[in-house]
Amino acid sequence: MSAPARLDPPPRNPRPRSWTDRLLRVGGFLVLAFLFAPIVVVVIYSFNEGRLLIAWDHFGFGSFRALVERPAIRSAVTVSLQVAVLSSLLATLLGTMAGVALARRPGRWAYWFIGLLLLVSVTPEIVDAVSLLPWLVFLGQDAGLSVFNGGIVRLVVGHSLFSTAVVSYIVRARLVGLDESLEEASGDLYAPPGRTFRRVTVPLAMPAVLAGFLLSFTLSLDNTIVSAFVQVSGSTPWPVYVLSALRSGLRPEIAAVSTVMLVLTLLALALVAVVLKRSGDSATDIARTMGGG
Repeated sequence: MSAPARLDPPPRNPRPRSWTDRLLRVGGFLVLAFLFAPIVVVVIYSFNEGRLLIAWDHFGFGSFRALVERPAIRSAVTVSLQVAVLSSLLATLLGTMAGVALARRPGRWAYWFIGLLLLVSVTPEIVDAVSLLPWLVFLGQDAGLSVFNGGIVRLVVGHSLFSTAVVSYIVRARLVGLDESLEEASGDLYAPPGRTFRRVTVPLAMPAVLAGFLLSFTLSLDNTIVSAFVQVSGSTPWPVYVLSALRSGLRPEIAAVSTVMLVLTLLALALVAVVLKRSGDSATDIARTMGGG
């Protein structure tokens, strides 16, 4: 006896879009256009050959040559990139250890520590800047720790404060959702705690660590208030240079350097997304990890 023929359900007709759906789509497009229009304008005007940024003259690449030809711009960009890398490494190291401790050794202390991290996260930057300046001066001059007299060290310390809290949140969120069975199995096989941490815990947390490093790098490039307070002569980062350039009028070189930094940030985002994807995370997991959820 032959099996009865399978009847496929009739195709469903797509529900016609109502005027509310179309209105929401148009509204969403307008919101995105409003948010990204300034970035598009900056990218376009980075090719301006005029004297001022807002006065378009003609198309060219002369503003990009300022990265090499003008020592002040070259120095500011170099300082920003150097501080971003160093502060990101410091924040990633401290934040990873804090996130692992919060996820794997919870207790009454964890609530106090999370509260401390939350306080660091919500404190206005101007308060951090005003607090850091006399503290760093005290360490560098009164306490005799001359290392804190250097502009790079001051900037690294200032930029890594908020970033450390961000990395801690992301690493903790990553490990809390993972089972501890692999780490327990490593201990059952007589692996010492240090080896278990290097061979099991760190690889499990690595996607969050990379995401935290990227966010720390981006936050450091954008840090203006703290940088303006703690920087010293000879170590002026790019945001402070742009802020000082407002007095004489913005030139196209400002937009050109901003465009280069935008491209670097997008490339870093793409690189981290590829790494997270190869680690086996889905698109939802990648977005959750990047957001700390």
